[in-house]
Amino acid sequence: MKYNASVLKTHTYREILQQPKVWKTAYDLLLENRKPIEAFVSKHFGSETFEIVFSGAGTSAYIGDVLSVYYAEKGYYNSRAIPTTDIITHPEAYLPTDKKLVLISFARSGSSPESIATVELANKLCKEVVHIIITCNKDGVLAQSVSENDLLLLLPPETNDQSLAMTSSFSTMLLVGMLLVDIADIESKASAIRELCIHGQYLIDTYMDGLEEIARLDFSRVIFLGSGPLKGIVEECHLKLQEMTDGKVICKFDSFLGFRHGPKAAINGKTLLVYLFSDDDYVFAYERDLVQQINTNNQVVGQVAVSCAKREVPSVDFTLEITICPATDSQPGPYDFIVHVLAGQLLALFKSVSLNHNPDSPSISGNIARVVEGVEIYPYQCQ
Repeated sequence: MKYNASVLKTHTYREILQQPKVWKTAYDLLLENRKPIEAFVSKHFGSETFEIVFSGAGTSAYIGDVLSVYYAEKGYYNSRAIPTTDIITHPEAYLPTDKKLVLISFARSGSSPESIATVELANKLCKEVVHIIITCNKDGVLAQSVSENDLLLLLPPETNDQSLAMTSSFSTMLLVGMLLVDIADIESKASAIRELCIHGQYLIDTYMDGLEEIARLDFSRVIFLGSGPLKGIVEECHLKLQEMTDGKVICKFDSFLGFRHGPKAAINGKTLLVYLFSDDDYVFAYERDLVQQINTNNQVVGQVAVSCAKREVPSVDFTLEITICPATDSQPGPYDFIVHVLAGQLLALFKSVSLNHNPDSPSISGNIARVVEGVEIYPYQCQ
């Protein structure tokens, strides 16, 4: 299929397609700088009385929602995700003042008011705090203000997306956040990174046409569902599609089990459902049951299934089935769930174009901008 020329010329198209290559570049950067990163991590992640907080706004906050699950699975039960937009208004409710804080800030531009203010509030309120700044912009305020006691992880410059929507910045910051806890044996992760890049490229090469066809369907609502770390991924997917269509398509996200408890009321005859299935058979059993219930009770525009290996749901025919791993692969790799986000990004891109929007700057109303506008930071007095 030949795509509309307006798609091929956009930053968004280029920034989505470059991701497999950029992931490898980011891995190589961490590998090259392994020793100082490992020294920092081993020093500050070794205490029993510290807390890890992942923070950012919007898409950058969703990275933390994924990592809070991933880190817990790695044994870091003292980690949690708190958006900068929550910390700013209620800093003493969210920032630990009686223990050491490792604040991991994610930022594409590194110059949003909330990101800068969160760092300042942590320095003011916390007994002890060290910062890990993961950003895509070497010229941003966060990158320029890192102290010698903190850690700056500056991503490849091509991750500093020029489009309004964050795509390669999201997935690459997420990967780097995951690699932080694997830094001690990062050399051994080379094959997993290679597989991640292969699978990302496979999805792009194999399913881009199918996603473009799905985007042409007549839907006004999209619901993304995922479990565990994939819940953070569907959170990001829902924002991408809503952003790039300037709100003409309203999106929701949830876990498969959580969706039963009220949110399922959002399904109507103009709804597209996108399922990001777990590769854990125990988890998938719950996901399968919900899909069967939806197909018993509802009529929808279409259903898209995304999974590492093919998933069967009895009596359900998906409009599009996306299998990330080629059939020859036996097991998905530890980072492969990142690839799922590409399906949401591409669907958002093609739906934006089908509605005659410019994916790079889809906000006709001006309600949203590449770097948030209109936020005034007020002085905070300790309670």
